[in-house]
Amino acid sequence: MREKYIEILSKYIHEKAVDLIVSWILDYGVHLKITTGRTTKLGDFRPNMEKASGHRISINYNLNQHSFLITLVHEMAHLVTWNQHGHRAKPHGKEWKNNYKTMLFPFLQDEVFPADVAVALINYMDNPAASSCTDTALMRTLMNYDEQSSLLLEDIPGEAVFRLETGRVFRKGEKRRKYYQCLEISSGKMYLINPLAVVEPLRS
Repeated sequence: MREKYIEILSKYIHEKAVDLIVSWILDYGVHLKITTGRTTKLGDFRPNMEKASGHRISINYNLNQHSFLITLVHEMAHLVTWNQHGHRAKPHGKEWKNNYKTMLFPFLQDEVFPADVAVALINYMDNPAASSCTDTALMRTLMNYDEQSSLLLEDIPGEAVFRLETGRVFRKGEKRRKYYQCLEISSGKMYLINPLAVVEPLRS
């Protein structure tokens, strides 16, 4: 089983990270699923409510190796936090944050990440959030390693009409602090959208 996981994960993460990740999967009895790309999330964790093994983790297959590893450690930290605290800990509370930082540290120490990703990740780890996508500096750095470049919301002009990967259509508005205020065409409602959201420009 170990050899099988090594073979599979070697396709998705840095070779220096494989052994430790596989050890975690086997030690915790994780059911790992590498799934099709999802626009709403990069990965997720589903606990086995009856015992401390057999938990399920899924990760999107189309992430670059750095995003894949960061997301996998994120979900593994959920697993460890669940085993320690169950429902008593908030999903992204201090217990999870402490576990996430602890579990990421070996990969920073082993220079698994390139220098720019490591710096952005260290800054993000000061106060990790529910998703690495909420940290624009880290997300922008990680996107530099995607195989295909994407057109982002911040790249298109104001008032441009665009479609998100979910299929929803918006008109770009003004930037409010970190996010752009955008009008959804179908509902007439305003939404705040990440400047690094992948968009498809449409004719207005």
